[in-house]
Amino acid sequence: MAGSPGKAGSSPARPSASPPAAHDSPSSGGEAGEDAPAPLQIDHAYDVHDDADSSYGSDAASANTGSISSSIFHYQYENGRRYHAYREGQYVLPNDDQEQERLNLQHHIWRLLLGGSLYSVPLSDPAPGAEMRVLDLGTGTGVWAIDIADEFPSWQVYGFHVDDYEDDWTYRDDEKFDFIHGRALCGTSSDWPRLYGRIKENLKPGGWVEIQEYDAWIYSDDDSFERAPWTKEWVEKLDEASLKFGRQINMAKYHKQWMIDAGFEDVVEEVKRIPIGKWAKDPALKELGKFELIHMQMSVDSHTPALLPESVAGTAIFYESNCPTPITAPRPALAASDKGLEIEKHRYINGWIMS
Repeated sequence: MAGSPGKAGSSPARPSASPPAAHDSPSSGGEAGEDAPAPLQIDHAYDVHDDADSSYGSDAASANTGSISSSIFHYQYENGRRYHAYREGQYVLPNDDQEQERLNLQHHIWRLLLGGSLYSVPLSDPAPGAEMRVLDLGTGTGVWAIDIADEFPSWQVYGFHVDDYEDDWTYRDDEKFDFIHGRALCGTSSDWPRLYGRIKENLKPGGWVEIQEYDAWIYSDDDSFERAPWTKEWVEKLDEASLKFGRQINMAKYHKQWMIDAGFEDVVEEVKRIPIGKWAKDPALKELGKFELIHMQMSVDSHTPALLPESVAGTAIFYESNCPTPITAPRPALAASDKGLEIEKHRYINGWIMS
């Protein structure tokens, strides 16, 4: 897409928005309200054991993730993982080097999905003498903010780091933003409509918001998911636990309607489906699937201890009597389902404000 942020009274150049999709039930992982996608083509020469050779390494985990608040250095350790103690209990994922490596791998996957781009909205450089202010929600390791600042050196890039973006935002009227970005924020907010209200209040007229979110669920074009009992039980129990915690993780499908309800214009959602593993025929999807499988394995280790502490050390609830394999990683379940044709969904949802 090409274009520039819209001005009051005019709509930016972009594809027209599709009608809002009907909401699924909160705990459902289904695809209700969405058009049936074309099945991904299978590489019939694929051997599920090839996925065991996948590897990923990155020096990006050493990226500076410092904060002006010294409280980030207050750590606590549970289940062999490190968690920050700042506002203890509001963010359940670890913050150790292993988790930062997962987040940097996730960043790599999102960029591959966009052909190397960092966003999908039609942004352009501001007029001469005007500033371009960008806010990154849930900055994490800081890699997205660092990359966009490197790509556009004249832009002013800010980030919510450890600060809780559910608190009151204290930006002045002359500090509003041209673009607010958030990615993989599932499980971090207890009140998304309120958060979207704050995003809207802190955008300039014509400003854009884009949320990049993945479904905390797994799909398949055939019955592979139903034949992956450990993986199926894991996503079901994880979503159930997050609902009880008050910060649901499987909520990507609601962002479009939340944006519309908040008053954003021309809200568009683009859904990209990628395989988990290297079973797809398309070379680009095969590459994405290789990384997504590793990311899923890392996600099990980061998400499970806090939300499902009873499963740590592979207790009986994740065992099958005929195959005693705990759900410490999804790959055994994928291997058990023939070719392992599981699919992840990544969503790009964006809109702009008129005034």
